[in-house]
Amino acid sequence: MKHKLFSPYTIKNVTLKNRIVMSPMCMYSSHEQDGMVQPFHLAHYESRAAGQVGLVMIEATSVLPEGRISHEDLGIWEDAHIEGLKEVTEGIHRHDAKAAIQLAHAGRKANLKDEIFSPSAKAFNDAFKVPTEMTKQDIDRTITAFKEGAERAKEVGFDIIELHGAHGYLINQFLSPLTNERNDEYGGSAENRYRFLKEVIESVQTVWDGPLFVRISGEEYHEGGNTMEDFIFFSKEMKAQGVDLIDVSSGGVVPAAIDPYPGYQVSYAEQVKNGAQIDTGAVGLITSGNQAEEILQNDRADLIFLARALLKNPYWPKQAADELGYELEGPRQYTRAW
Repeated sequence: MKHKLFSPYTIKNVTLKNRIVMSPMCMYSSHEQDGMVQPFHLAHYESRAAGQVGLVMIEATSVLPEGRISHEDLGIWEDAHIEGLKEVTEGIHRHDAKAAIQLAHAGRKANLKDEIFSPSAKAFNDAFKVPTEMTKQDIDRTITAFKEGAERAKEVGFDIIELHGAHGYLINQFLSPLTNERNDEYGGSAENRYRFLKEVIESVQTVWDGPLFVRISGEEYHEGGNTMEDFIFFSKEMKAQGVDLIDVSSGGVVPAAIDPYPGYQVSYAEQVKNGAQIDTGAVGLITSGNQAEEILQNDRADLIFLARALLKNPYWPKQAADELGYELEGPRQYTRAW
């Protein structure tokens, strides 16, 4: 039997050695509040590459200081961030893994001391401050920041860029009718709500011609939110713009009770894949090799994004390989124990 989990995946000029992706997860470790890489980041990401993950995607990295989720987030809003991020990518590449970065802006979910921004002046909940409604000038400045972040990501040596359009952060806030109450060209219809992401993609593509992913929330868990029909429309638009893969998560747009179960988001990735005829990544309580293999063999998604499973076990690929009866070649240093 051919194990699809350990088969290569080529997108544009980049080939991943397997379909296992380290999903971006905030590590809250830039303790100087300047967005700089710390020793923890170097060890954290390289260890997953040594564990034979095919693609290591680092955490949500903010394109503007006010776009951080917290004061301890990584940043890519200035050239000073490049040197540390290069050390991260070099560590990942040492183990024949590819490196990706998730470019992000938190919008109204920025938990910061300073002013925060959103499409509309609506706080996430009582614990968050009311954001400033973005002017056209604010929108243009943010779109430019995404482009400049992509330029720096290219200089750093990342193989893939992902735009964070999920979990209720800024791009998601423009996409969702639950958070976007604008009456200009950026609000109202699905076409208008998509306009901000459309312009971000266009701007990024002026400096980046490598693989481009976008993460979306495929379910908003609240009446009046985007439906799967909306997500398929957005995904078709992204495909037409040249986006290569949609990474499908869920939730985070407004406070909502979510009852997760193994693979609870996989059906969203499957629906987007089939509805928009675009490659997708599945994520969300995928914990075993057999589970991951089933998703791929049944063509429900093209890549498997792992979060908590890789936090618990940096060598999850070996665990999955053993479970599937696949002989995974590990680092030469581990040969005796591997």
